[in-house]
Amino acid sequence: MVYDYDTLRVAAAWSGDQFCDWNGINFNGRHAIHPRLVGDLHLKNSTGPGWGRPSDGSFEDIRLVGRDQRIYGPLPRDWAHYKGMYYYGPHTIIQYTVGKTEILEMPDVLTDTPQPVFIRSFNIGKRDRQMKLQVAQHPPNSSILSLRNGMVILSHSNDNDMKTVAGIIGKAPGAQWSAENGNLRLAIPAGNRELRFKLWFASIQKMEDALPLKESIVIDDPEEDLNVYTHGGPSRWPETLKTEAEVGKAVGPFAVDVIKRPTDNPWFCRMRLTGFDFLPGGDQMIVSAWEGSIWLVSGLKQLENVAEKNGTVPITWRRIASGLFQPLGVKYLNGKVYVTCRDQLAVLHDLNGDDEIDYFESFNNDHQVTDHFHEFAMGLQADKEGNFYYAKSARHAKTALVPHHGTLLRISRDGARTDILAKGFRAANGVCLNPDGTFIVTDQEGHWNPKNRINWVKEGGFYGNMYGYHDITDSSDEAMEQPLSWITNAFDRSPGELLWVDSNRWGPLDGKLLNLSYGYGKVYIVPYEEINGQKQGGMCAFPIERFPTGVMRGRFHPDDGQLYLCGMFAWAGNQTQPGGLYRLRYTGKPVHLPTELKATRKGMTLKFSGELDRNSAIDPENYQVKTWDLKRTRNYGSKHYNEKDLVVASVALDDDSKTVHLNIPGISPTWSMEINYDILSNQGLPIEGSIHNTIHNLSE
Repeated sequence: MVYDYDTLRVAAAWSGDQFCDWNGINFNGRHAIHPRLVGDLHLKNSTGPGWGRPSDGSFEDIRLVGRDQRIYGPLPRDWAHYKGMYYYGPHTIIQYTVGKTEILEMPDVLTDTPQPVFIRSFNIGKRDRQMKLQVAQHPPNSSILSLRNGMVILSHSNDNDMKTVAGIIGKAPGAQWSAENGNLRLAIPAGNRELRFKLWFASIQKMEDALPLKESIVIDDPEEDLNVYTHGGPSRWPETLKTEAEVGKAVGPFAVDVIKRPTDNPWFCRMRLTGFDFLPGGDQMIVSAWEGSIWLVSGLKQLENVAEKNGTVPITWRRIASGLFQPLGVKYLNGKVYVTCRDQLAVLHDLNGDDEIDYFESFNNDHQVTDHFHEFAMGLQADKEGNFYYAKSARHAKTALVPHHGTLLRISRDGARTDILAKGFRAANGVCLNPDGTFIVTDQEGHWNPKNRINWVKEGGFYGNMYGYHDITDSSDEAMEQPLSWITNAFDRSPGELLWVDSNRWGPLDGKLLNLSYGYGKVYIVPYEEINGQKQGGMCAFPIERFPTGVMRGRFHPDDGQLYLCGMFAWAGNQTQPGGLYRLRYTGKPVHLPTELKATRKGMTLKFSGELDRNSAIDPENYQVKTWDLKRTRNYGSKHYNEKDLVVASVALDDDSKTVHLNIPGISPTWSMEINYDILSNQGLPIEGSIHNTIHNLSE
């Protein structure tokens, strides 16, 4: 059975020796297609409420109407509200409310019957009015309701078509069946006592098959108390998988430790990692994977004191949850683990202390989910007040249908509200919270996006994607907020999430801004400035080898002060290892990265994190500068226009031996600039690098 948590309906029930056809972006990489059931369909319910409206029993769908005139999002909370899901061994228990009535429901199936019999077990709390349940659907205006031998048969005018047969076992006094325009429904009367019963249904070909089927149904506990399954159950994955962390050699300013994933695991999990956060104590982290599993990784404390050693450190992985809908962000806050999924912000609860997740609380399910493959819910951060933030992708190359498409979103600390903070994004891969209350999100090249970009986001801003959901009609460049920087493909094919260095272990880079790369598996420093209220700047890659997979999430460990990274590959990336988990260590050795970048009417000023050799730093021949323009249109991406090589007439070095002033006659604002340098450190070591940046304004 498939449940739709937006509407609290059983969407379909089917049987067979397969589950689905496994088509879809995260199964086999196919775009614009979704998995479909494989087997014999026994029941369906079209999109719509699974319960009648508490006030009047109406099934009129009053949810959000998208721009395609289809209906999206969850039912109003005062109608019906999905609260969470319990796992208990093989049992799945769904918790929700209809009006003020609390309901627990558990699906099941009987297979020792002539054909599969599906079960919906209910515990329904006190009811101040009649409730009406949607059970099954047939073509409108053709239903025939037949009540016989304690069961109901829903047929229609063609006797050769399959018929739905259903019944109740247990105590549901006063419950009545009805057929309304092809819908089989069950009315449950008001009452002050909890009801416990099981609703069963199946499909039959002939009327005479109904009675033998009913007589074959054996239920041991027709009034089963589902509350016994809400306190934590037996372990589903008791195995602890052992890997190791390979400690990288500290040959320069940075070293990379590789925390190996258990790719050869009993459940064939692909280990494409999408988000993580540390647990108190510093030894463990929670890691999410795109396919829906959550992992507990232990052994991090052993990495703290191996900075200058080579070798390996034992690491353990424990699978603690599965079945989440494309989780792409993890945040630990106030004793709880939150996970951004495509359909909800979930809280993971271990109810019995065995480390496995027994209850998936739906902290917020305002998410407006359509069937477009590209509308990912990216990243997860929280502010000091406990509000949560994530980015929602738009529909790739199609016009947005629902308000959440192409937005930066905030969920209130109590989970009761979702606010749209900014619009006009295409595929913002995560969100960075800034100390001043603003935000940074990247975006990907595409339609209305001439290249990748870094956006310094203010609440209420529009960021250029005309295919996003908004009321902007002016497609000119002046109608959008300008990015901090445009990023050409050769420099970073697909940017990930930004973060601030928050570690005194990182010496001169503490407090600086970093960007991650899904496309090239790189880490970049992001020097920037503000002129006339406009942020501008660029990126420069760290002097390390590319990671074998795309990296898109990073956090600094609260104890060891080093940067942990995770990422994955699906498509549109050069680093094709399916996933990876790493620690990037600053070794304390001199590092020479541009930490400041300023554009003036005389040229460019670069401040490096380490001291430079004066003779090489002031030689104009050691710098090459070029610029080019882009065109923002409805077409995918942009060529480079008006490419120019600029002359570096002279160079000055400040007394700090870190700040370089490039005298560039004719410098002017530009979409894109590249500054290449090949100089020496004050110790005579070569320093080669490339900065890509954008100039909106020039200072004096």
